[in-house]
Amino acid sequence: MVTLLGVAVAGAGVVVWLNQPDQVTPQSAPQSVATSDAGGASPTPTPQPEQRAPWEPGAPRRLVIPALDVDAPVLPIRAPNRTLTPPSDPQQLGWWSDGARPGDRRGSALVTGHTVHTGGGALDDLETVERGDRIMVRTVKSKLAYVVRTVRIYEKGTLARTAARVFSQEVPGRLVVITCEDWDGTQYLSNVVVVAVPQR
Repeated sequence: MVTLLGVAVAGAGVVVWLNQPDQVTPQSAPQSVATSDAGGASPTPTPQPEQRAPWEPGAPRRLVIPALDVDAPVLPIRAPNRTLTPPSDPQQLGWWSDGARPGDRRGSALVTGHTVHTGGGALDDLETVERGDRIMVRTVKSKLAYVVRTVRIYEKGTLARTAARVFSQEVPGRLVVITCEDWDGTQYLSNVVVVAVPQR
């Protein structure tokens, strides 16, 4: 599992540095998770294309957020150069396949996607989700139900200071969904982080 070291916003996205223990190969150990404004102006270079991972048992196939009328495909992705980049299609989401899976007993299953400031991103309105809203994760064989516990908008400095807690892999199994927020005309200044726990 991973231990988060820090977070910083780079250009239009979030960067999450992670430290990986020895049991995971260095090639699969991401240092960052980047989400950006797909197709939007950015003063920084466009993130590299996502690196797809093979499908595996228990991998999420779709993420459904009824409160937002979102039903988006989820692709397993890896972290080339230790940076996790969401799928380039803003209507698709990426799940970090080397981390916790939805339904695992421990760890934060991390799902990331682009926000588009002009509209069209699956997670454009993520900040409007409320505590108690449901999120469903569909796999090939099952549908896992989560209940939103927290919805937070973090400025880059605040997220950096609280990253180890927010993205912990040492907690009971949960789902963490992250995207960008607070477009200032050239870049995003903040990130929305939604934490959801299994519905009992």
